[in-house]
Amino acid sequence: QVHLVESGGGSVQTGGSLRLSCAASGPSFSINNSVMAWFRQAPGKEREFVGTIKWSPYYADSVKGRFTIYRDNAKNMMYLQMNGLQPEDSANYYCAVGRAFIATSPDQYDYWGQGTQVTVSS
Repeated sequence: QVHLVESGGGSVQTGGSLRLSCAASGPSFSINNSVMAWFRQAPGKEREFVGTIKWSPYYADSVKGRFTIYRDNAKNMMYLQMNGLQPEDSANYYCAVGRAFIATSPDQYDYWGQGTQVTVSS
């Protein structure tokens, strides 16, 4: 079992920035050899792929050029740096761990955090 905890959400204005963090833990677990991803879900909408990372990041078209995924393997941490935020980015953001690379569907991930809320006002 892998335990994931997201943090760093908050409220910003359009054009602002936030950095989300995902802390991973578990017996004999290291993110070094794991596929990790960020998803987001707004009220009344389906869970949406944001980006994944293993060797290098891969992003959804909607966030490409604005969001950056990176990881600190020694600390079992993954981050999502979000710049140029738009109201459409408002959602609960989730960290996930899976096996398949490159996976863009929630069904392809095994473990999830509880999410952290991001609100972008116009």
